[in-house]
Amino acid sequence: MSRKTRVLRKRFAVFCEGDTEYNYIDKMRKNQGVELVLKPINMHGGGYSNFLQKIKTESQSNYLAKFIIMDADRIATVPGELDGFKKLLEYCRIQNAKGNTPHFIIMDNPDFEYVACLHSPQYRGQDSHKFIESVLGAKSIAAFKGNADVYNFLNSGELSYQTMIESLKRKEKLLYNQYEIKKKNFDIVIKDTFFDVDFINKKSSNIEEFFDVIDW
Repeated sequence: MSRKTRVLRKRFAVFCEGDTEYNYIDKMRKNQGVELVLKPINMHGGGYSNFLQKIKTESQSNYLAKFIIMDADRIATVPGELDGFKKLLEYCRIQNAKGNTPHFIIMDNPDFEYVACLHSPQYRGQDSHKFIESVLGAKSIAAFKGNADVYNFLNSGELSYQTMIESLKRKEKLLYNQYEIKKKNFDIVIKDTFFDVDFINKKSSNIEEFFDVIDW
């Protein structure tokens, strides 16, 4: 009897904060058939150190990559959080340098609400909360954040994640990863992660990397 060919599954872990990010990615994986294992992080009381602790205690498992999706607003608004983030950044850099499971930091600056606005071709950098209510039509920011169907809300009519991705490709980043995908053997290598705190006041995100990696 011939041996069955082993099929390597494209399986990713996603550590994320906030209900909005969780709901968005949860519905996205169901719609697109992507195998994403979601790991929600409680940022209250611990900040970026909670991310680091959770990642350290999580077993390697059989993931092609791990994504750490977070908002950058705490760096600018909460004392001590820059140091906390730098420890997380250094840990991820070490894991990537060792050739362990790739650790992608995905940083939305200032937050996911900004990324949500980029789904609209009408967005030109306005106040994100006002835009979500007045243009996207959410009853309130609280209602938007609590919307379990936020993925479909942001991908209906003229709204699309593809619009968001195209917009981000042209922007300077607070943080981004330099990586390579070797499709032949399902190998992902992060060569370096660049972070420049001087860009903290410039809206940005590298979430397009997340879509690029899971969709190849």
